[in-house]
Amino acid sequence: MKIASFNRGRIGVVVDDELVDVTHLQPHAAGAWPPIGMIAFIAAFPTLTTKLERAIQSGERIPLSRAHLEAPVGWPNKVVAYPANYHAHVEEMKTGTGLISTFKADGQGFFLKANSSLSGPCDPIRLPAVSGREIHHECELAIVIGEGGRQIPASQALRHVFGYSCLLDMVIRGKEERVMRKSFDTFCPLGPWIVTADEAPAHDEIELRLLVGGKIRQSAHTRDLIVGIPEMISMASSVMTLHPGDVIATGTPAGVGPVFAGDRLRIEISGIGEMELDVVQDECGNHDVWRKPQ
Repeated sequence: MKIASFNRGRIGVVVDDELVDVTHLQPHAAGAWPPIGMIAFIAAFPTLTTKLERAIQSGERIPLSRAHLEAPVGWPNKVVAYPANYHAHVEEMKTGTGLISTFKADGQGFFLKANSSLSGPCDPIRLPAVSGREIHHECELAIVIGEGGRQIPASQALRHVFGYSCLLDMVIRGKEERVMRKSFDTFCPLGPWIVTADEAPAHDEIELRLLVGGKIRQSAHTRDLIVGIPEMISMASSVMTLHPGDVIATGTPAGVGPVFAGDRLRIEISGIGEMELDVVQDECGNHDVWRKPQ
């Protein structure tokens, strides 16, 4: 099943080229603040099977072409991200930064990215007004947590996956704290929907790629992850309780590179979906911290 957010917080099931509105199956009004309707929907999902079947048969439908798709989870408790999780990306970062060694995800662990950096598949990526710095794309698969938990063993981790989505982890290159460089508004496009785990490809059989201006920049396969999806969930939950709707970014493959205003990015993930995003220049984001010597 494909679950989408659209038109200011409504929830829909994608059927062919239409959306079936199922917002009423959770207690929060569309457009309410904070936007936690999808989180409530994900938490209740195991109990909604019969109601969803009825809604899909008889619910109101609108064409996808008339819907404004939004980040499928707009207000997760946390966005967890794994750096340096493909060997080829580790090697390119050594070359690009001049570092003798770079920690990999299996030794470095994860970091948190501001959930306010999330944006949707119809929103442009806004480059902050920071001069003299490269801003790079990072193409990633997103895991969306269903059943929460703490200290989840890897052998049980896939039971906690609600589904998967496409994600871009944008970043200003530099030596400032990683979270600051990755947390600008629109620096975490997510979408176009969530494909539930029962309809997604096997976790280690997913291909992903990123194109800029129609040219392939990144291409990888989840079988090549250093820390696989079950272990990512296990590692994160050893530190903190995972909650329904939490998003885990699985790390980017080799081929990261700069983007500029006027570029158009396309992320494609097999069995999950695709997004096309325009890159525009923003007037916000400048601060003295970006002018200090690196």
